[in-house]
Amino acid sequence: MNFHKAIAQITADKNNQTIELPSGWAQGRAFFGGFSAALAAQFILKQFPLKYHLRSMSISFVAPAEPGEAELSYRILREGKSVIQIAVELQQQGQVMLSCLASLGKARNSTVKVTGEAAPDLKTIHDGPELPEADIVPEFAKNFDYRITSGGMPFTGQPGRSFGGWIRFRDEQQQLTTATILALVDAWPPAVLPHLSSPAPASSLTWTIEFPDTPLQDFNSHDWFQYEAFIEQAEHGYGHSRAGLWSDEGKLLAISRQTFTVFA
Repeated sequence: MNFHKAIAQITADKNNQTIELPSGWAQGRAFFGGFSAALAAQFILKQFPLKYHLRSMSISFVAPAEPGEAELSYRILREGKSVIQIAVELQQQGQVMLSCLASLGKARNSTVKVTGEAAPDLKTIHDGPELPEADIVPEFAKNFDYRITSGGMPFTGQPGRSFGGWIRFRDEQQQLTTATILALVDAWPPAVLPHLSSPAPASSLTWTIEFPDTPLQDFNSHDWFQYEAFIEQAEHGYGHSRAGLWSDEGKLLAISRQTFTVFA
């Protein structure tokens, strides 16, 4: 089952939904976390009117999910005139795999307008290598095309604070959605991996991602998107980074922060 068919399992106006996490999306011993987060986002958006834009999600990867049956549920924490705060869980066999807090908000008239941060200079898709066809590359990553144009290739012992380049879904061609953006952002490995000289496990611990109110109907999941992460600090097996996702023309689509673990 591809990404968009899995997302399409989710229906509107129904709490406590059972869905199937598909095979082919492994991230080590776990199901790809960005896919789990995408399912949670789609679930949220299907339950509330379109005028409520998903502004932010704060995600905890509580335990490794696996392919198979899973349950999605939400609880409204507070509903105001413009903003709804909700809590969402993805469970398997009665255990929480993913938990997140989400904020939805209606647009309002405002005198404040500051344009999104400009995309970095990531060169072009012709200026960077693809991920190699190697056993060390996670299964889920084979669903994406990458071009690394900022920082080094993972596990090549190249220290630096920035890491990123260009990304798109390899085969799927669907209209871009918030769920798709989540998958594109989390498809990148932690920015610290180029520092390592040999393979070692690493994963996201917590993830906060925010979505500017940018119309998405003109973008396709097979378009190229720009991504760059910046390491703010890392030691003692943990690290902290911020990142952004932009369209090929430099339109800001997501603002991301992660706490990650690295076992090296």
